[in-house]
Amino acid sequence: MPVESGNSAAARQAKQKRKSHSLSIRRTNSTEQDRPSGHRDMLEGQDSKLPLSLRSNLLDLFGQIEREFENLYIENIELRREIDSLNERLTGEGQAVDGGDLTKGALKTKASHSTSQLSQKLKTTYKASTSKIVSSFKATTSRAVCQLVKEYVGHRDGIWDLAVTRSHPVVLGTASADHCAMLWSIETGKCLLKYAGHAGSVNSIKFHPTEQMALTASGDQTAHIWRYMVQLPLPQPPADISVSCDDDVDFSDKDEADPEGDGVNECPTVRVATTTLKSHQGVVIAADWLVGGRQVVTASWDRAANLYEVETSELVHTLTGHDQELTHCCTHPTQRLVVTSSRDTTFRLWDFRDPSIHSVNVFQGHTDTVTSAVFTAGDNVVSGSDDRTVKVWDLKNMRSPIATIRTDSAVNRISVSATQRIIALPHDNRQVRLFDMTGVRLARLPRSNRQGHRRMVCCSVWNEENQACNLFTCGFDRQAIGWNINIPALLQEK
Repeated sequence: MPVESGNSAAARQAKQKRKSHSLSIRRTNSTEQDRPSGHRDMLEGQDSKLPLSLRSNLLDLFGQIEREFENLYIENIELRREIDSLNERLTGEGQAVDGGDLTKGALKTKASHSTSQLSQKLKTTYKASTSKIVSSFKATTSRAVCQLVKEYVGHRDGIWDLAVTRSHPVVLGTASADHCAMLWSIETGKCLLKYAGHAGSVNSIKFHPTEQMALTASGDQTAHIWRYMVQLPLPQPPADISVSCDDDVDFSDKDEADPEGDGVNECPTVRVATTTLKSHQGVVIAADWLVGGRQVVTASWDRAANLYEVETSELVHTLTGHDQELTHCCTHPTQRLVVTSSRDTTFRLWDFRDPSIHSVNVFQGHTDTVTSAVFTAGDNVVSGSDDRTVKVWDLKNMRSPIATIRTDSAVNRISVSATQRIIALPHDNRQVRLFDMTGVRLARLPRSNRQGHRRMVCCSVWNEENQACNLFTCGFDRQAIGWNINIPALLQEK
């Protein structure tokens, strides 16, 4: 029998070790294939808020990911074995020729070439595998459908805030930096009325719960209450524009909205307020009605929030405690609770249910300006911040959030659907994303086919009265947009 040389025997031992290691991996794979049923049974026995079908899909996907990377690992070992074999052959050929530097140069050149081939091979295999994984994930997820229903164009400057009436006639209201507030027909997009009583930017607009009155806050350091009477025009059929919510095409150079929107100059104008609230020493950034509509609360850059009686314009309470300018205020839909947010990275909960006790709780869950904090229809508060997070809190236990949503851009004035319990997040980066109350992302509004906002999105509001146009957004591109959001039932399961 031929006798092996020392180098050849060592090489064979190394190959046998790699082969045994590869076989051990393959055996591990077989055991992994046997394990998912038991592992899945164990997971199904655990408490989880995810529906069983979604958990099953996730387990299948993670199993696919594990198998793909295991195949990559095995292929990598085989490629390294081929490289070792090539190096051994090149070494033998170099000794047979001249040896010396020429051999080293040839060996180095060919080894470098083989290494680059290995790198390209791994990149190609990785891209193909990950593409397969991502496509399989998208195939198992029901996608939300978003339809742009109407654009509301006519303001001469950015729109800070918007609101929808809670009583008939149902209209859309917008507050703009052009010193005006406008009321719009939701179906036709026509301006019905313009309020021009402020001497500064109109930063907020809210409608009375039962009467035809609007509350606006302004940079002129006042808040105005004014009455309106509008007649809705006949509705027109909406444009048939349906786009998937995850479209990423960006048309940031879209033409600017026409500041002289059709019929804006022809709509009636109100210039005198019914009631003027003027106790602040700084910009009034937001205002809202307390439940019942007999009192209002205002938030200002003078670091205070004020509570007023509507009928007498009397200042009832001054709510102090924030260390920096306030950014927003919101009232509970059914209880005498107020939440204020501030640039001091906190938001505060004020309780007026007992007239003799005005308790306050301070919450420090963010690391940057809290841009808004809003109540939900249940016992939750949702806060958004410039730190690129949104947090969901339980009023019964506000020590820590029950859900945290992390995004890639600062979050502006958020809104929560009372019926669907979906959070709409307007961003500085012109995107609008939808999440459920557990922090699961549901959709992103499209920015393709020349749709969507072209500048910072400032605010969002849900419309529970109109299923054809159930979400509105506004931004600094001087327009408001009405959307129809259809979330499949599978994505709303808790």
